[in-house]
Amino acid sequence: MTPTRAGTPTIHATAVSIRGQGVLLLGPPGSGKSDLALRLIDRGAVLIADDRVAVSGGDPALLSAPAAIAGRMEVRGVGLLPMPHADGVPARLAVDLSAAPDRLPLPATLQVGEARVPLLRLAPFEASAPIKVELAVAHGLPSD
Repeated sequence: MTPTRAGTPTIHATAVSIRGQGVLLLGPPGSGKSDLALRLIDRGAVLIADDRVAVSGGDPALLSAPAAIAGRMEVRGVGLLPMPHADGVPARLAVDLSAAPDRLPLPATLQVGEARVPLLRLAPFEASAPIKVELAVAHGLPSD
C-alpha cells in the first residue's frame, strides 16, 4: 500500500460496492479492472474508486476514493467520465485478475489494511465474470 498525501494508504486497484459490500479488483494495468467494474456497474454496482483505492479503518477495512479521483472512472476508448460513487464501504472480497483461475480453487485471503478478505481469481473478460463476482459476494467465500 502507498500512503496518500493525507496519510491514508492506497492500493493500485479498482473498487465497487455491490449491495453495500466492497469488492477490490486487482491486477496490473490493462488487466481488465475498469472493464469488469464497468460491467458490474451496469448490473447495479456503484463505483468506489478507479485505479487507486484508499483503505482506512480496522477490521473491516473501509474503501474510498482518494479525493483527486473521487467520482471519476476511466472508460478506455471513451475517456475519464464522472460517475456516482460510494465512500467508506467495508471490504468484503478481493478479485485477482492477473492469474488464471483454478477450476475448483482452494480458499484464499488477501490482507487489506488490518483485515483479511476472501480472494477470488477470475478471468476478467469472460462474459460470466460479473455474475461470478456477484455470486461470490452473495454467498460469501471460505477463507484460508
